[in-house]
Amino acid sequence: MQDNPTLNREHIDRIRSVAQLRSVRSGEVLYEPSCPDVHLFVVLDGTVSIGRTGEDEKILAIREAGQFTGEMSLISGNRPLLTARVTQDGAVLELTREKVLSLMAKDSEVGDILMGAFVARRLLAIQLGAGNVVLFGTKSSARTLALREFLTRNGHPFTYIDIDADSCASELMEKLAVRSGEIPVVYCNRRYVLRNPSIAELAACLDLNINIDKGVRDVLVIGAGPAGLAAAVYAASEGLKTLVIEKSAPGGQAGSSSKIENYLGFPTGLSGQELANRSIAQAQKFGAQLMVAQSVVHIDSSRQPYKVVLESGLKFNARSIVIATGAQYARLPVEEADAFTGRGIYYNATYMEAQLCDSEEVAVVGGGNSAGQAAVFLAQTSSKVHLLVRSRKLSESMSQYLIARIEAHPRIEIHYLTQIVAVTGTAHLESIEWKDDASGVVVATPIRHVFVMAGAAPRTEWLEDSFLLDKKGFVVTGPDLVEFENFQWPLSRSPLLLETSVPGIFAVGDTRAGSVKRVASAVGEGAMAVHLVHRFLAESTEWRNAA
Repeated sequence: MQDNPTLNREHIDRIRSVAQLRSVRSGEVLYEPSCPDVHLFVVLDGTVSIGRTGEDEKILAIREAGQFTGEMSLISGNRPLLTARVTQDGAVLELTREKVLSLMAKDSEVGDILMGAFVARRLLAIQLGAGNVVLFGTKSSARTLALREFLTRNGHPFTYIDIDADSCASELMEKLAVRSGEIPVVYCNRRYVLRNPSIAELAACLDLNINIDKGVRDVLVIGAGPAGLAAAVYAASEGLKTLVIEKSAPGGQAGSSSKIENYLGFPTGLSGQELANRSIAQAQKFGAQLMVAQSVVHIDSSRQPYKVVLESGLKFNARSIVIATGAQYARLPVEEADAFTGRGIYYNATYMEAQLCDSEEVAVVGGGNSAGQAAVFLAQTSSKVHLLVRSRKLSESMSQYLIARIEAHPRIEIHYLTQIVAVTGTAHLESIEWKDDASGVVVATPIRHVFVMAGAAPRTEWLEDSFLLDKKGFVVTGPDLVEFENFQWPLSRSPLLLETSVPGIFAVGDTRAGSVKRVASAVGEGAMAVHLVHRFLAESTEWRNAA
């Protein structure tokens, strides 16, 4: 993908038919980070610079005749990250976001050029840290890690400054009147200083949900893991008005995987974060909207359209709903363990966490695919990886290629019938104790980093009053519903395959009872749910017409 392609005359003529011609003068600002809505500008004559503003103003790129402005902010509807300023008099073609999305849908050749450049520019911005966020923190701060994970998983470029290691940190902190005791600190939009912000506060400052309208959706997807994003892509591409609401950041449990090697079509593998970023871009290209750092706390299914209530008080109406809230790793069942979350105990295993334990011994808890992927990934940079497995063997669900790789790796040691029984430390985890259940021997070791990848607990507590769940809290769907006593189905037809105990509300992926815990199956269920949504919406239309 090129980040700065040049359109030919034929491409420009096709764009011209839906664009507005505009003369521009040197020094004119076409957009900047304070703009709530960014347009696309195709340069016909003159030049336009793309750069940062503020005290470290810097030109990052120049757009000349035949080239165009914009990156993924234009597709998502978020505020622009950088400033576009005319540096030489000339003329441009101007298109609104709606015109760009319409053009991309109708003209695949031009659409591919635009989308390829937008994605490449966002990736380049992430690599350069060229955006509207500076994060001050330390390696030992759990809050710092949480903010870094949120920005990274949302694909938002940012500059990270470790105040303990970066020589320029004190000078910048003095300029912003920031003290080390206030970290993590976020310098947002080159205007606002946020001291130890929550995820929701950071999302609000960045206006990540700025262009979410209040209209009725054809389908509302709760959760942006592989299943939810697949549902969004297929629903939006088929013309359904689609909104995705995600509690934290896209990717779900798969987003914590450093490398997925058995996903169809990617023989060299891809990370969970790459899969999520590609899927978000795809969904937004078709017009789906995404809200992040927003929790759904209630679904009012008493009437159509259904009403979804968020913790923030916002409410959205939808004709159908897809629940794709996934599952989360079980917390380490040891006293004091929660106190070290993000400070030695982690529930992700990505490059970010691996940086924190370079050349150290680490422990990975779990015997499934996620634990295996984490062990192999961490063994690249850690001096040794202890894989702690509670059973007598690796999980039957672990892929054979992972088992072979783990057993052959010289820096991975498997401990069967083993569990952590104690953790100790002050500001950071300093040591752990594990017990060999076969011998009863307890071993203490100065391991400062533990990665927990075991168990799958559904995030369904808020559904208990309105939906049928199994004993473990997973959402029951389709034919399995009729096996429960006192279950009453209100329609003459049977529940559809992925339909919950409420007609028109579907559950997919890891949150669904009986699901296969694989990324590919989650994606398949997300796609299948859209087919069932179409069927339900057609029925609803018939009911309304009959009434």
